[in-house]
Amino acid sequence: MKKKNLKTLEEFKEEHFGKRGTPKREKLESGYEAFKIGALIQEARLKRGLTQEELAEKCGTTKSYISKIENNIKEVRISTLQKIVEVGFGGELQLSIKI
Repeated sequence: MKKKNLKTLEEFKEEHFGKRGTPKREKLESGYEAFKIGALIQEARLKRGLTQEELAEKCGTTKSYISKIENNIKEVRISTLQKIVEVGFGGELQLSIKI
């Protein structure tokens, strides 16, 4: 039973930002993707017990750069993301494209 005043996230986004494909909505969605990458990096770093400085050292970058990625201040290049995942975490970067 759905309550009248409850909305799904999708309904909320459509009401306040428009349908997918509109400029306002696409700006929201692209911002979310950048935020998600930073959050995923931070989560993986914390799970491995690494500080930002330790991760930066392993990847050949700076603590400041890692902090900016995690806090969605700076967008990360795919080559840098790959280095963070593979060298810093010992993982494998997997990307997909949906059309």
